Amino acid sequence: MITVSVKWQKEMFKAVEIDTTQPPYVFKCQLYDLTGVPPERQKIMVKGGLLKDDAEWSTLGVKEGQKLMMMGTADEIVKAPEKGPVFVEDLPEEEQAINLGHSAGLFNLGNTCYMNSTVQCLHSVPELKSALIKYSHSGRSNDVDQTSHMLTIATRDLFGELDKSVKSVAPMQFWMVLRKKYPQFGQLHNNTFMQQDAEECWTQLLYTLSQSLRSSGSSESPDTVKALFGVELVSRVHCVESGEESSETESVYSLKCHISHEVNHLHEGLKHALKSELEKNSPSLGRSAIYLKESRINGLPRYLTIQFVRFFWKRESNQKAKILRKVDYPLQLDIFDLCSDDLRKRLEAPRRTLRDEEGKKLGLKSNEKSSGSKDNDIKMSDAEGSSNGSGEASNPTPDEGAMTGIYDLVAVLTHKGRSADSGHYVAWVKQESGQFSGITSTLFACD
Repeated sequence: MITVSVKWQKEMFKAVEIDTTQPPYVFKCQLYDLTGVPPERQKIMVKGGLLKDDAEWSTLGVKEGQKLMMMGTADEIVKAPEKGPVFVEDLPEEEQAINLGHSAGLFNLGNTCYMNSTVQCLHSVPELKSALIKYSHSGRSNDVDQTSHMLTIATRDLFGELDKSVKSVAPMQFWMVLRKKYPQFGQLHNNTFMQQDAEECWTQLLYTLSQSLRSSGSSESPDTVKALFGVELVSRVHCVESGEESSETESVYSLKCHISHEVNHLHEGLKHALKSELEKNSPSLGRSAIYLKESRINGLPRYLTIQFVRFFWKRESNQKAKILRKVDYPLQLDIFDLCSDDLRKRLEAPRRTLRDEEGKKLGLKSNEKSSGSKDNDIKMSDAEGSSNGSGEASNPTPDEGAMTGIYDLVAVLTHKGRSADSGHYVAWVKQESGQFSGITSTLFACD
């Protein structure tokens, strides 16, 4: 062990010990503690040149009390942050809601899970929230009755509470107005409010919002709800007996997935639902006859809602029953083959653009990308299953109107239980993290 002094810039460090049994790198680390100059930046002059990290002390001729010269720039001293750390629980409630990245829950007011689930799924649609924000108390026109106006206001206010709160919200005002507008949701049994159908609540609420928002005087989007959820269908109605044929067009807010022993996948159920038989009067036969109705999608919405038709009326027992069969559904749904020829032509260019963009991401040439799309299926976790599904459409270009017929799953509304008049509804909404979070309280959408 020898002792030396080290001069660095204007400073002199005396009595610095060198352990000659250790490599020079250890000595440099000692100087780092004294000067703040990292070992890799230190240039220490010794006999024969600069001191190397792996040199042998015995060959350097360093003597007791020798003065060594060091050059090098010290690391910048880390400054304390101007603002200390802020924890989520210390933020105002509105900022906490933003940082959490998911919506607040809704209190069950007594068999109101059907209503809560419907609200949570609709709350996941940002364009609907934006349209409601623009709707004012004085926005009612002569075309909208007072209770519809009140329900629209209550929906807007409830969405606002969900966005600002981190705690569960009690939707008391919304529930009161909903029962006033649609008395069937206020049915009592033994002085207790009865369980209701979430699909019926969804349909009635969308109908009310479509009337209110269409009449709000916005020239920007004269029919907001139809643009977001409306599906245009074109149907061919054919009588096998007489050969009569006609075409029909209609607008609906959801597609049906019919469930039978043949249906294992959502896509199969959709195909079944687009074909039906109906009995009506035949002018040429002069009597009732069976007509075959085949429908195709002729116009796509931003958000595609699909209802799993699980409840039906059982004549034998004279009551509503539930189909418990498991049906797979995808995280991404392609409905191109369910569209009319006219719509397919309109979808071809955006779909080609989407395939090319995906190909570029994978390092493929545009013609190497296959035209078909694959569904990543997920199995329903239990026999109770899903009653509603919704997804957002995938748009390949900055043009928001360029629909592709491909929808990403954004929300699922499920019913747990074997009975149609009991059980529990739960909404599963896709969060910013990409995970689906269950909110006691479903939807496909285009990217």
